[in-house]
Amino acid sequence: MSSTTQAPATADSELLLRDLRATHDTGVTRSLDWRREQLLGIERLCDEREEEIAGALAADLGRPAADAWLGDIASTKGEAAYARKHLRTWMRRKRVSLPLAQQPARGWVQYDPLGVVLIIGPWNYPVYLSLGPLVAAVAAGNCAVLKPSELAPATSALLADLVPRYLDPRAVRVVEGDAVVTQELLAAGFDHALFTGGTEVGRKIMAAAAPTLTPVTLELGGKSPVIVTADADLDVTARRIAWVKLLNSGQTCIAPDYVLADESIADELITKIIANVAEFRSGETDPAVPIVNRRQYDRLAELIRSTGGAIAAGGRLDDAQLRIEPTVVVDPAWSDPVMREEIFGPVLPILRIQSMDAAVEFVNSAPKPLALYVFGSQRAAQRIIDRVPSGGAVINHVAMHCLVPQLPFGGVGASGTGAYHGRWGFETMSHRRAVLAKSTRPDPRMFYPPYSARALKLMRKVF
Repeated sequence: MSSTTQAPATADSELLLRDLRATHDTGVTRSLDWRREQLLGIERLCDEREEEIAGALAADLGRPAADAWLGDIASTKGEAAYARKHLRTWMRRKRVSLPLAQQPARGWVQYDPLGVVLIIGPWNYPVYLSLGPLVAAVAAGNCAVLKPSELAPATSALLADLVPRYLDPRAVRVVEGDAVVTQELLAAGFDHALFTGGTEVGRKIMAAAAPTLTPVTLELGGKSPVIVTADADLDVTARRIAWVKLLNSGQTCIAPDYVLADESIADELITKIIANVAEFRSGETDPAVPIVNRRQYDRLAELIRSTGGAIAAGGRLDDAQLRIEPTVVVDPAWSDPVMREEIFGPVLPILRIQSMDAAVEFVNSAPKPLALYVFGSQRAAQRIIDRVPSGGAVINHVAMHCLVPQLPFGGVGASGTGAYHGRWGFETMSHRRAVLAKSTRPDPRMFYPPYSARALKLMRKVF
């Protein structure tokens, strides 16, 4: 997508949006029953098409079936099921108390659908990060256009085939294509756009949405740090860091990007992380993991080749197969490219830190991360969380907050704007509309001009 020009909406984009607005204007998407049917359709899609989804994810990302189930299928179904069970409560008006000056009257906030929502999905979790936002969109009673990533072509084609079979095709459409198609859709002027992807592309999405004043939710990335205190349980810490880092070959927006470990336990932690990585890959014929495409592979390979840190494990590159052995880099310089760029791959820098104050200072010197992970006592971890801004935070685990629909998921600063999941997604995709219902009596004449001195004195007291 060009960062300097705004492409005009094509006739196809305008026609698509007009068609969906006509559907929305009929009111069909507003009912509780319609919304529940769509959510149930997403659940059924996950149940009935698990094998096909896993096959598409294997073709696009080389992802094992177990990881496909955990990362894309179970997570999507769980989000839809939670929304379906709580939707009636979410849709209720919220009554509010009114000041004496407004009596007699009633006031409430009602949640109206925004209209037609655009969802721009990423390639790394192309089902969950496309259908998850769709859960929020249909739960809020919107029509939606889903634009999957062209970098996961098998999954994109599968979604284009399956979504119309399980959801109302009058109200939910899938549009395939590249960045040009995304730009054309944005130029058409949707009522909201949700994008998941990198920070640089997120800036372009926001710029493309600006001419039509389309509100955007941006789920971006950043270098999510892990801080390990001296009193952490190192066996559990190492196991959990290694497990999540290896998921999807490290191509996860909330993967642990780097580790800051108290110097008193750093050597032991490094040894345990390396051992866990080896154990988790021991059942594979090749310890190296697949990378999505040549561009991402070359970027990661250069980070490994250029680092000034010590490569404590891994580092083997397979240029022909685009595979990289999980790599642990110890004590790279703060200025090292591996510490400046979001890694988004199977490379884990680990740095020894003299104090938690130093760890906090380093994290806060960089853009705000999407997630912060702290291992240690609850009290020590909370002190660190209170000092380090981030989109979300987890104590004594990594990335698990993303799987809790009761919690909002989103970034802050360069890691994103807005949030969704659960009720938070429902509210993001709704207009919180203020309604004040007044009676016609009483209607004192003194409150209308021309005002008498007595009326003004009374109005000053009342209002």
